[in-house]
Amino acid sequence: MSGAVFGSGSKLKVTPHVVPISEGLASGMLIHKTTPIYPKYAQDAHITGTVVLKATITKQGTIEGIQVLSGPKILAPSAVEAVRTWKYRPYLLDGQPVSVETDIKVVFGGR
Repeated sequence: MSGAVFGSGSKLKVTPHVVPISEGLASGMLIHKTTPIYPKYAQDAHITGTVVLKATITKQGTIEGIQVLSGPKILAPSAVEAVRTWKYRPYLLDGQPVSVETDIKVVFGGR
């Protein structure tokens, strides 16, 4: 029978490839955070601000697909380099680890 689904009497669950989650939820899953290097020339020029990144946290808790959304361009490379090393607890959906996408804010200055 073409198009038949095995066990069609039960409900089929479709899990999205990447689940969006809030920044707050993601920060609660963070288990290793490398502090970004604040570039000396940016410090000397008193450049401060928040770099906002969008990234995927994989099923294994590593970071992939980092995109810079906003913030001082001069600080973005340092933020990306640090966040790339961060480690998270895997996000579980129905007891299974799934990849998730979230925004990550990296703050420079204010010291």
